[in-house]
Amino acid sequence: MKVPAVDYSAVFQALPGAAALVTPELVYADANAEFLHLRGLTREQVVGRFVPDDHPEKDPAEPLLLRVLASLRQAAGTGERSIVALQQYDTQDPDQPGVWHERYFNMTNIPVFGPDGRVTMLLHRVEDVTELIRAREVALTLQEAMLPAHRPVGRHPSAVRYRPAAEALNVAGDWYDLVDLPGDRVAVAVGDVVGHGLPAAGVMGQLRSALTAASLAAEGPARALEVLGLYARTVDGAENTTVATAFIDWETRTITYSSAGHPPPGLLQRDGTVEFLDRATDPPLAARPEHAPRIQAVAAFREGAVLVLYTDGLIERRGEDIDTGLARLAGSLARHKADDPEALADAVLDDLLPPGGATDDTALVIVGL
Repeated sequence: MKVPAVDYSAVFQALPGAAALVTPELVYADANAEFLHLRGLTREQVVGRFVPDDHPEKDPAEPLLLRVLASLRQAAGTGERSIVALQQYDTQDPDQPGVWHERYFNMTNIPVFGPDGRVTMLLHRVEDVTELIRAREVALTLQEAMLPAHRPVGRHPSAVRYRPAAEALNVAGDWYDLVDLPGDRVAVAVGDVVGHGLPAAGVMGQLRSALTAASLAAEGPARALEVLGLYARTVDGAENTTVATAFIDWETRTITYSSAGHPPPGLLQRDGTVEFLDRATDPPLAARPEHAPRIQAVAAFREGAVLVLYTDGLIERRGEDIDTGLARLAGSLARHKADDPEALADAVLDDLLPPGGATDDTALVIVGL
């Protein structure tokens, strides 16, 4: 079979996304129709132009332009793709001169190699993610509306934190809850729905409400998760949700806990020792072919201890074993063993979340015991 010749120039022009070819010296060599439309320029106005001169209305020291130039130089120098993620930029409407719109872009600079293995060109790809950002804002608003406002639980101090991923285009389905139980008891839970965006936020709201109701009626966390698991089988998108829940009893000074595939709660004793409650872990919700009873375990605590529940955004990092993240959390808790859960929550987030923000949403609940 004869392989047809490929007109790569035509392919480049037909790409659905905006793309330009840039030399290692940062001069435009070509630009496709989408790129020209986005910039509101003709091919003659772009090709042969030095990239910094492509933005005459911008200050040469404008932060976005500096980031784009640094990314292009990095891709040219290292031979590895470089990303300028989620940048806000005001663009002129190509169909309405003088009308400007706030847009959001991801930019990726990809090296193209010649026969000698050297970088001969850079593919500068611009992805308009404005609609995704707007959908994210709607999902965040919905998620915040469905998460409970922080309030005192019984007479015991607590702190809650929710941090959306810094640069993710969609929010995740993380949630937390604290529920007053009869007697001097409290149920605390965190969960993480698989998926992102409005669907995950909707599933999160349904599961959080169902677990609150189950915790008020069940005799323990295992039974509450069994009920939640049955409910999850009826909700599209709820399968494989992870949840950890604990019933704290101050009269007996015990924590009864159960986990559906979720990272283990941490128990910080007053002397700084940290124990991860990992003796009652079952598969995530609706992950088994058939419904089955769940297990629970009991841990004792002393006055002045702290219970910490969280979602995986706090501890998991790409390419890293989860035990490394757990050790990092234990070290932070031991270092900051504060009487005030609010201060401890802030210190833990400062220690564990990367400077630019986590790549996954993070929920954190701390209860003083």
